[in-house]
Amino acid sequence: MNGQGWLQVGELALAFALSAAIGLERELRQKSAGLRTHTIVGLGSALFLLISKYGFQNVVVPGQVVVDPSRVAAQIVSGLGFIGAGLIFVQRGSVRGLTTAATIWLAAAIGAAAAAGLPLLAVLCTAGHFTVLYGLTPLARRLSGRQPANALLSCTYIDGRGVLRDLLRTCTASG
Repeated sequence: MNGQGWLQVGELALAFALSAAIGLERELRQKSAGLRTHTIVGLGSALFLLISKYGFQNVVVPGQVVVDPSRVAAQIVSGLGFIGAGLIFVQRGSVRGLTTAATIWLAAAIGAAAAAGLPLLAVLCTAGHFTVLYGLTPLARRLSGRQPANALLSCTYIDGRGVLRDLLRTCTASG
């Protein structure tokens, strides 16, 4: 087997579909890394793992050359840390992008699991992603007493007195 059969096509398709599902959720929430980013990361991760599993069979000589596919998986984790770090911003004591960076990392792991022939784990982790973001977010908000970040502000003012400018400055300063 040369690693380019229907099994590997299925593993790539699974990585594509599951990573795209996570990316779609991030896209719908209008996050910086959305459908395309997560799908590419998951698919690329799957391909790297398939390369590590099958791409070096012609150079493996029993007793002389040993290939360790876990080394490629470890490099996926390291490389995605670099991408994730670029998505995290700290501004005025507030951290933004941390969940997006984590979902990129998870999409890579799901892609690698799909390519490693572990479809059940890939599907369960995809379901876990949606459980965390759709189930735990409202629960955490309810437990902490926090209100959603969106607020509606209605203001009536007399034109020409600079009230709107002051209001915008105050709102901007408050984030």
